[in-house]
Amino acid sequence: MRHSHHSLFPHRSRRWRWALLALASVTSAASAADLLQAWQAAEQHDRSYAVARAAHAAAQPRRDQATALWRPNVALTAGAGVGTHDNDVRGAQFSAPGLGTSNGVDFSTSVHGGTATRWALQASQPLYNPQRRVQQQQLAASVALADVQWQAAQQGLMLRTAQQYFDVAVAQESLRVLGLQLAAVQRTSEEVQERFTLGQLPITDTHEARARLAGLRAQQLAAQSELDVKRRQLSDSTRLGGTDLVVHLPSERSPAAAPRTLDEWQSDAADHSPAIRQQSLALDVARLEADKHRRSASATLDLVAQVGQERLSGSGDFGRGARNKSTSAQIGVQLTVPLFTGGMRSAKEEEALRLLDAAQAQLDATREQVAQQVHAAWLGLSVGRERVQALAQALQASDARADATQLGHEVGDRTLLDLLNAQNDSASARLALAQARSQLLLERLRLAQLAGQLDDDTLRSVNQALAAAP
Repeated sequence: MRHSHHSLFPHRSRRWRWALLALASVTSAASAADLLQAWQAAEQHDRSYAVARAAHAAAQPRRDQATALWRPNVALTAGAGVGTHDNDVRGAQFSAPGLGTSNGVDFSTSVHGGTATRWALQASQPLYNPQRRVQQQQLAASVALADVQWQAAQQGLMLRTAQQYFDVAVAQESLRVLGLQLAAVQRTSEEVQERFTLGQLPITDTHEARARLAGLRAQQLAAQSELDVKRRQLSDSTRLGGTDLVVHLPSERSPAAAPRTLDEWQSDAADHSPAIRQQSLALDVARLEADKHRRSASATLDLVAQVGQERLSGSGDFGRGARNKSTSAQIGVQLTVPLFTGGMRSAKEEEALRLLDAAQAQLDATREQVAQQVHAAWLGLSVGRERVQALAQALQASDARADATQLGHEVGDRTLLDLLNAQNDSASARLALAQARSQLLLERLRLAQLAGQLDDDTLRSVNQALAAAP
């Protein structure tokens, strides 16, 4: 009697794996957006990247600003209006050719409500100006900082796109495995119910099957929601949707472990990490700001040339055609030395020095943080390959256990709960392996990003591990 029910329990775990492989082959044949295409789409459509692009473009004119600081400044001023001018001189000396010299001369001019015009043309060329020199250096440093920030934004988008891509792939795999597991448990539940009706199984088996089925349905709903969220995040960044978002998991050919030592990666990160370079440039800007407010930077020397004219014409006390006209022109050097600023300069210098200390502390903290992140990523990549191999072996063992439990249940040596647990463990091992393979590729990208080496070639090499995915 123990073998009379073999036909009621076909090898479901074997059929489950064949169905999984068939569904995977259909999925791989569908139209899919690979990782490179997702990155290229994100370059065009990601919102935060658009902000970074605009900020980088806005910083480029600072190069022209730095050059313009030492070029001549030319200004023309002009004005017109109504004016009054009275001039009264007493006891003056007057002399003219043929008239001799007269003392005690009185001289008066008067214009009331006349037309007043004025114009002036002035040009200045800085010859010595420490503050302008510092400003020029600050502008150059800010442009360099913007370039590094742009590079960091580019590499950050690459890593974020890869993270979102693999999040969708793993969520998709989770939903697919749950669907296969749900179908298998559904068949098992129906067969258990049939055998219970025939009196071959106790009622507890039907309860166990139904409970597991309900639990899997709840997990499936949660997995579907998770997949929808992950798809939305990737779609918002790339504007890819529909069949364009059929993504691939990594293949069995895992990338090699980090071929370089930790010290080599740490050295590259210390020299080329975008985060460290940004803080280093911020420290340079803070140091220049402190130099700008030093007392030795206060004196300036400029070459100044000016020509102008003031004119007032109209009626006055001494006639109707009164006119005053003054024309001047000069060229020379102008020295400016602030003697007293009410403590403003010293206060600004003190503030700049404290900000310099903060920038130095921030740089030290960033170096320490990057070193820790490099260490973690290097360990993740170095140990990740062995972890993937171990999980692959665990999957094989879980599948073998599921097969053995299936046969044991058919002959009555294993309970239904044993079978359901074995199938669940096999599904969990399959999903853990997919997650580990994805994490391994992400650690590879993260390590390159920390060392300032994440580029299209690196992303292309990771993408090749997806193209051949079964």
